[in-house]
Amino acid sequence: MSQQPPVQASGRQKAATAGSDEKRERILRAAEALFDAQGYANTTIEQIVQQLGVTKPFVYYYFRNKQEIFETLSWAPAVACFTAMDFAADNDRPAHVKVTEGIERLIRATLEHHPSAFFPYREPQVYRPEYLAAQKDLANHFYDRLCALLEQGRQDGMFEFNDTKITALAACSLPGFLYNWYRPDGRLSQDEVAQELAQLAWRVLGLRRTRKRSAA
Repeated sequence: MSQQPPVQASGRQKAATAGSDEKRERILRAAEALFDAQGYANTTIEQIVQQLGVTKPFVYYYFRNKQEIFETLSWAPAVACFTAMDFAADNDRPAHVKVTEGIERLIRATLEHHPSAFFPYREPQVYRPEYLAAQKDLANHFYDRLCALLEQGRQDGMFEFNDTKITALAACSLPGFLYNWYRPDGRLSQDEVAQELAQLAWRVLGLRRTRKRSAA
């Protein structure tokens, strides 16, 4: 599975340097704040330029247009979230341990990449078909791994559920709906929110405290 972004930065920049990476980040962070505050349609390159105090050629040196900036912002959290179930080939821990750790990774990645992680939920119509196809590949990769681990964990007597795919989707819908209510300055800290959601997701998965004994 490729984790390469479905769009490469296609401005006039030829090669990345420490300085150019820093400037790209400045553009991304300014655009992210504007997209979050007023949405994609209401944000313009002119506003991004004004926010940065630079000229338009500065932005176009690194990015072709507004959509490319939006997709670049969205890709990093997509990779972080949908590789949360990736474990080294020599990691021989039980399946239920990997699942619980992976679900918590997914939740924490969603929170840590706020607000960009929420853009696909808020404005799915913005993305090009190529981007959506690449994102779907990542998601399929994640759910293939999760479902395989869930099946193994159930065989080991550590999960109780009926339909594997529905259970996986239900558990992962918890971080998916964060965009409706999560605020970084809310009553609970980011870490507390992550812990609360992880425990709820584990319940959805039917995680047992002790191994279920097989029938005689």
